[in-house]
Amino acid sequence: MSVWRDSDLFGEAEKAAFAFAEGMTATPAEVTDAVYEEAAQHFSEAQLVELAATAAMENYRARLNRAFLVEAQGFYRPGMGSD
Repeated sequence: MSVWRDSDLFGEAEKAAFAFAEGMTATPAEVTDAVYEEAAQHFSEAQLVELAATAAMENYRARLNRAFLVEAQGFYRPGMGSD
């Protein structure tokens, strides 16, 4: 996912969501005015709240798992689902 900005696989709305989630994931969290304004062009206020809540919950879960050394369960493997 590190190359999403340059990928043709994602549309402008998806890229705006990624940038918003990336800002939420930074330590400390920082969603700049520019990132927020770009996301607001593609999503309603309710959708932005949902995006922020989802990013916050995933960050919470990941940090909690890290604190207790919870490892991935191996459900994902590179190339899975590729036909």
